[in-house]
Amino acid sequence: MESNVTGDFMLSLGMDLSRVLVVVFSMVVSELSHVHTRPIDFVCDSEARRVMNKVKDLQEEKVVCSGVDALPSSIQLPCISIHKATWERKSVQERRAEILLSLGTLAQDVRSAKTLSQPGCGLTLLKRLEHSINNYLHVVRLLHVEQGEQEGPAVESCLGQPSKDLGLVLKYFGLLLTGKLELLIAEMAKWC
Repeated sequence: MESNVTGDFMLSLGMDLSRVLVVVFSMVVSELSHVHTRPIDFVCDSEARRVMNKVKDLQEEKVVCSGVDALPSSIQLPCISIHKATWERKSVQERRAEILLSLGTLAQDVRSAKTLSQPGCGLTLLKRLEHSINNYLHVVRLLHVEQGEQEGPAVESCLGQPSKDLGLVLKYFGLLLTGKLELLIAEMAKWC
C-alpha cells in the first residue's frame, strides 16, 4: 500500500516512476563498481578502465532525464586535439600533467555548475559526473607514485571552448578519456 502511495505521489508530481527508477539504479551501480581502482590496475587492465568509464551511463541517463541540456554556467571543454609529433616529444610526466590540468579544470567547472543547479535530475547527473572526474583525477595523480616518477613540469594551458551543453561536456570528457588518457596509458603499460 505504501509503495502505491509513493508511486502515485511521484506520478502526481509529473514524474514517470520508471524513469526515476532507471536513474536511481544507474546511480547505485555506478557508485559500487570499481570505485577503488588502483593505479596499477588502471594501467595494466583495460577492463578496469572500461568499467571505470561512466560516460556512456551518464549519456544514457541524460536522455532519460529530460530538460537537462542547458547547464546553469559554462564549462570549459577539455582540449582533446592531439598533434602526434608534439605529443610524442612530450615526456610521460608532461602528458600526465596535461591530462591532470584538463581533468582539474573540468572538475572545478562542473562543481561550479552543480552549485548553481536546482535539485533534480540535472543536479544528480552533475554530481555523478563530478564523482567520475574526481575518480580519474585521483588515479592519474597516483600514477607517478606507483611508477616512481617525480612530479611533472608545468604544462601550457590547452583548453577548449566554454559550453553550457551537458551533452557536449560528456562527449568531450569521453574523448579525453579515450584519446589522451589512453595514449598515456599505452606508454605506461610497458611497466606492467
